[in-house]
Amino acid sequence: MNKKTNTILFILGATLFNVIVCIAGFLILFFLYARFIHPILPEGGQSWSFSLIFIGAIAISILVYRVVLKALLKKIDVEKYFDPIFSRGKSVKKN
Repeated sequence: MNKKTNTILFILGATLFNVIVCIAGFLILFFLYARFIHPILPEGGQSWSFSLIFIGAIAISILVYRVVLKALLKKIDVEKYFDPIFSRGKSVKKN
């Protein structure tokens, strides 16, 4: 495989990993909410719960993604296996 293929596969895999972690975080937070918090909240407070669980799941997925990505980048030589996503344009020499 060449560097561009590795880059595309890495981006797709990282995106899939991030989505799976977000869904898992949402399910865990929803379970914890339903088990412990929902029974003690008044009805007025329950309307915001879904939004907070969703935002919490996104925050968890970002944090987990950053930790895993840092650990992965310590083990892999990025320049050896991946092509840059955004490269500089060709510079024009001025006389």
